Amino acid sequence: MLENCQTAQERWGGVSEIIDAWLSERQALISAFVALPSANINDELNSRLSMFCDLLMDYLSSGHFEVYEQLLLEGKAFADGSAEAGEKILPQIQPSTDIALDFNDDFQGFDNPSVSEIRDFSTRLSQLGESLEERFNLEDKMIAVLHDSHREQVPAES
Repeated sequence: MLENCQTAQERWGGVSEIIDAWLSERQALISAFVALPSANINDELNSRLSMFCDLLMDYLSSGHFEVYEQLLLEGKAFADGSAEAGEKILPQIQPSTDIALDFNDDFQGFDNPSVSEIRDFSTRLSQLGESLEERFNLEDKMIAVLHDSHREQVPAES
């Protein structure tokens, strides 16, 4: 039994580090998002927007290609039904991915915008913010279902 516990720690202890790094990325993304509305249109907006879009794409990529995968593998290894629950959450996250990708495509380069483009940007930024908030809630739920529920089964590192 002790051997199985050590194997579990070796196998899943690193998932916490991956999640922690990803949540730090999330915090940086939120900070960049919050700073966008106060950017000066002529001097700062394009550079801040470019930085935000880079952070957004990094965050989405980390989630889809690293974090979600590791969480689902952990859930499958514990064979307690959590993987199935997590797989039901994934499709709910996809619409926010689509909104974020479209936002990035449309606003990554935003030089000398017109008044109409600024109006559209403002509306789309608000929609993106609502979408990201929903996404973060779903991701937190996924972490709770697929990782936090197994914490007590994985012994702490000595």
